[in-house]
Amino acid sequence: MTTTPPALRLHLGETRHKRFTPFKSSFRYRVAMIDVDIDRLEEASRQTRLFSVEKLGLFGFRRNDHGSLQQTALRPWAETTFSDAGIEPPKGAIRLVTFPRHAFYKFAPISLWIAHTPEGHPEAILYEVRNTFGERHTYAASLQGNWSRHEAPKRFHVSPFFDVTGRYSFSLRYDADALRLGVTTIQNGRPVHSAGLATSVAPASDRSLAALAMRMPFSTIGVTLGIHWEAAKLWAMGARYHKKPLKVQNDPTLARTSGQEN
Repeated sequence: MTTTPPALRLHLGETRHKRFTPFKSSFRYRVAMIDVDIDRLEEASRQTRLFSVEKLGLFGFRRNDHGSLQQTALRPWAETTFSDAGIEPPKGAIRLVTFPRHAFYKFAPISLWIAHTPEGHPEAILYEVRNTFGERHTYAASLQGNWSRHEAPKRFHVSPFFDVTGRYSFSLRYDADALRLGVTTIQNGRPVHSAGLATSVAPASDRSLAALAMRMPFSTIGVTLGIHWEAAKLWAMGARYHKKPLKVQNDPTLARTSGQEN
């Protein structure tokens, strides 16, 4: 019998990035993310006094930060996006793993919409990717249980130090205890950059969120500061700057199981 997970839980761990060419550089930072059932947001807001939905609080969530970017239910957007990518809309829970809104501020370079079967098994995912220009693109993939590998053409400007060419190779493990995500950018058959998340699941409670605020008081803001700091270092090292394309592709990109043709 499958146990229903709480409406809200935490993911605590680190993110790492590594550049392979034309010179090598790498960094890693601690991260704190939330994992919330999008159909149980009100329940999540009652789980702890330090997490709020649609209200100003120490940690929070607003519907218009994601999906249709409106104050509307999130599930219809997710179901439509899965369908547009050629994936059957899920019948079970959809959990959103993302960076929380911290007081007045929110930026999430990547958010994972993980769809489940009615029995609680992961079956599909949306990678909602954002850049610091306020743009976003979504990659969709079917999952093969708790661990999956898939690939997709790169179709979105993320960093000014890489152009929009090549492919992404995704590796994802997601279960009740941990999240492991690896994304490698491949150009001309060679890896040029890799990024990853490695987190462990923790309960979301008054105590755990208060401790998180003490250990990482600027966790969400720190994501943006870290991006710009690392960009400044790359620029100082002589990395080539690529202008942002004027047009953003809004249709979701389907990521296929590794080895399949797009």
